[in-house]
Amino acid sequence: MIRYIASALVVLGLSLPGTAPARAADSAHEAVTTFDLSNGMQVVVVEDHRAPVVQHMVWYRAGSADEPVGESGVAHFLEHLLFKATDTMASGELSATVAANGGQDNAFTSYDYTAYYQRVAADRLGLMMKMESDRMVNLALTEADIVTERDVILEERNQRTDNNPRALFGEQVSAAQFLNHRYGTPVIGWRHEMEELSMEDALSFYRTYYAPNNAILVVTGDVDPANVRELAEQYYGVIPANPDLPERYRTQEPPQTAERRVIYKDDRVAQPYITRSYIAPERDAGAQEKAAALTLLAQILGGGTTSFLNERLQFDQNVAVYTGAFYGDVALDDTTFDIIVVPAEGTDLAGAETALDAAIAAFMERGVDMEQLDRIKMQLRASQIYARDNVDGIGNRYGRALTSGLTVQDVQDWPDILQAVTADQIMQAAAEVFRDEGSVTGWLTRPEEVSQ
Repeated sequence: MIRYIASALVVLGLSLPGTAPARAADSAHEAVTTFDLSNGMQVVVVEDHRAPVVQHMVWYRAGSADEPVGESGVAHFLEHLLFKATDTMASGELSATVAANGGQDNAFTSYDYTAYYQRVAADRLGLMMKMESDRMVNLALTEADIVTERDVILEERNQRTDNNPRALFGEQVSAAQFLNHRYGTPVIGWRHEMEELSMEDALSFYRTYYAPNNAILVVTGDVDPANVRELAEQYYGVIPANPDLPERYRTQEPPQTAERRVIYKDDRVAQPYITRSYIAPERDAGAQEKAAALTLLAQILGGGTTSFLNERLQFDQNVAVYTGAFYGDVALDDTTFDIIVVPAEGTDLAGAETALDAAIAAFMERGVDMEQLDRIKMQLRASQIYARDNVDGIGNRYGRALTSGLTVQDVQDWPDILQAVTADQIMQAAAEVFRDEGSVTGWLTRPEEVSQ
């Protein structure tokens, strides 16, 4: 879906008692220790002692797709409100304390999760847990907070969405792709619903989902798992679980049986382009092979200058100045496989779409180039090893996976599963996903340039 391809357009990257055994670090896996607190909070510790830095993250299994109908944007709204006062901290005190200790903090909301993090010197971990655990249960909002932050998120929508034709186009494509699932609703929310968000809406979401038994603590960096456990039990372990935490239920998609098209016209469009979005399966716990095949398919078709679409449409036919393919593998429910084509000068959108259809048909007939597949696998293996140098990236990788239904074992198995994918599996996955009936074709263009 468009949410996975927007960044490409901008460029136009010792066991503890009762715990799972930590796997020794090697070329493919981090040293990971996991355990659960008595209140149900899951804890993941990833050791990296090369620098005296730690990243402390709390991930909630609650994102925009978990919002009540009619309250779109409340998950992101609550994310903003958590930087206000608690019973023991003044508004803004948490971030000010992090900064005073030489660190950085922030938060982010997506469809399947909301996460809060601090990156500080390793000896400040206890202080971070003290503050983060406090705002898990002691948020103290005022009506002034509601009015102020509601204006802030509305202005954020103005700047990031309403003043950006690419973002508005993406919202329409997503809404067309997902007929019934909340993935079709923007994370920031629809404006008319954001304007009505209230104190009651925010606190209801907070009291329902912000509980230790709905949270995952991910600590990465220069830490000792035993010390992390001691601190986690001191600060998080004393918080009662929510006994009324609801089952994570979402409305599901009906069978998609009709090809859909979106044409978005805007005078502000600088570069018209085409997108093609296909409904696709996500990575599932213990069964990641199909997702791995789609991950490699995206690289083969649109992963760089030597990709199939780029060579065919840009170099051979000169009908495109950019092509890309993207697969949103980590999601709780069905996701999308997306293709983008930016036409070259002299090629209209209709001509570019015809060329795209012909290229996909040619790929399905030709199949996978084994030399290209081997090269992509080698590049993926290298990138996964280099990624271990990024404490932020490691924490995000585990947090996103665990809030989306995967396990630590799935995260660690993923590199080997990718390496084991065969050409036949890739072609089978392509045949299953490239169905016109499950697709949305989108045109972003200026009003005077639309022709079919």
